[in-house]
Amino acid sequence: MRKKHILITGPPGIGKTTLIKRISHDLQNLNPVGFYTEEIRVKGIRKGFSLVSLDGNRGMLSHTDITSRYRVGKYGVDIAAFEDFLSHIAFFSPDTGAIIIDEIGKMECISDRFKKLSKTILDSEKPVIATIASTGEGIIKEIKKRDDVELFVMTQNNRNSLLPEILKLVHF
Repeated sequence: MRKKHILITGPPGIGKTTLIKRISHDLQNLNPVGFYTEEIRVKGIRKGFSLVSLDGNRGMLSHTDITSRYRVGKYGVDIAAFEDFLSHIAFFSPDTGAIIIDEIGKMECISDRFKKLSKTILDSEKPVIATIASTGEGIIKEIKKRDDVELFVMTQNNRNSLLPEILKLVHF
């Protein structure tokens, strides 16, 4: 039985976001909506993560300079900015043919609104292609165990072959 949703996991820096960007580009005919994350680097040092919606809007997720009670490692997470960013994405528009999320991770899952939204999206009729943290409890573990998801573990060996494999599954 073909699974409705595709999850991609793997170690940091393996190429998950690059793959998500390529998938969203190659699925333009499905009118995908969603977002991906980008590293914020200053003089080669990672300082945080920004958000980019598939229609080009930008937002802030986390930064070393953000003072917040929500922290993941050295990063302060701006939950209010993240939730505002999410509110401008047409996840449930009738025109939306696929939902792309990069990523379902520790920073994003600090937001109760994102956790509820993730469940609602996965329970909807729309196919979801998302990256997900390789480790994590709670909703991260719960989503990976769903019967309607196919989980791909990205490695150095398969990173170049995942795009056509995933696109074949999406174009049923």
